[in-house]
Amino acid sequence: MRKIIHIDMDAFYASIEQRDNPEYRGKPVAVGYSGDRGVVAAASYEARQFGVHSAMASKTAKRKCPQLIFVPARFDVYREVSRQIRDIFLEYTDLVEPLSLDEAFLDVTDNHKGIASATQIAQEIKKRIKEETGLTASAGVSFNKFLAKIASDYNKPDGLFIIKPKVAEQFVESLPIERFFGVGKVTAMKMHQMGIETGADLKRRTEVQLMTIFGKAGHIYYQNARAIDDRPVEPNRIRKSIGAEITFSTDIDDIAELGTKLSEVAQDVIERIGKRDFLGRTVTLKLKFADFKVITRSKTVALPVTSFHTLFEIGFDLLRQVDLSPRVRLIGLSIKNMDDESDQFAIQLKLPFKD
Repeated sequence: MRKIIHIDMDAFYASIEQRDNPEYRGKPVAVGYSGDRGVVAAASYEARQFGVHSAMASKTAKRKCPQLIFVPARFDVYREVSRQIRDIFLEYTDLVEPLSLDEAFLDVTDNHKGIASATQIAQEIKKRIKEETGLTASAGVSFNKFLAKIASDYNKPDGLFIIKPKVAEQFVESLPIERFFGVGKVTAMKMHQMGIETGADLKRRTEVQLMTIFGKAGHIYYQNARAIDDRPVEPNRIRKSIGAEITFSTDIDDIAELGTKLSEVAQDVIERIGKRDFLGRTVTLKLKFADFKVITRSKTVALPVTSFHTLFEIGFDLLRQVDLSPRVRLIGLSIKNMDDESDQFAIQLKLPFKD
């Protein structure tokens, strides 16, 4: 059985700013641009107590927390600290899969130090990160990626949580559906409408039922409800895009109705990129028609797409250009990352967090 660790840095960008600026410590801090069209890139735990979170409009954040301190992003610093942390991971295993600058999966089944306990390795890594960077990390330990990810979120900040094989299914059954990886607000609302509140409720649904409603994601939900996740840890994996899609119970050709569905998908995508600190400039609209023909339409813009309004506007403009007479059975949106990492970070450094 595999031994998987998920390491998630606690409020990474904001914690670095508090580390480097003592006057920010213990205060609500948001990394981002404070202007009218600004977006919060990261929030300290003090700010989160007021309901401030990443991907939130800055004006909303200021309304929730008037004393919020906005700090401009320093992505060159964040990237360098991320490399420091990655070097620590690589001392234990070559099987390191980064998800973003502040989180990664590690497969420590066979590790460089010959340590039998994944929990011991997680404890050592957390200690090393604190000693070498002054930052705290939360760790989840289990036998697959799905469970390790859930475990790392379970006891933040500075947490360590283990999900063992004997209790895995029972643990998943007790989880609120919102705690499932990949289930955003839109999907959770749809599941609630179906009477799915917990992992146990999800487990009662057949794979066919879930795939009919959620498409390919339905297979993943079916597996996860049974604590199953066969995905390997993929070293050097770089996420190229983030997207979401909805399959309809009946085919649609009305553009207003499709616009409503598109807004649900756009909201889901914005939630996902906020969780992953993901930046991308190419928006792709995906449509599957009643005859199962699939088409895509894309548009690339000058700055990364970080707000619901911008994403929906681009997606709806692409939708208006398509002949809908064959009737649509699925609609999806995705945002693609830049191919050149140096280009990505150059844009990040210049980006004032507005579209």
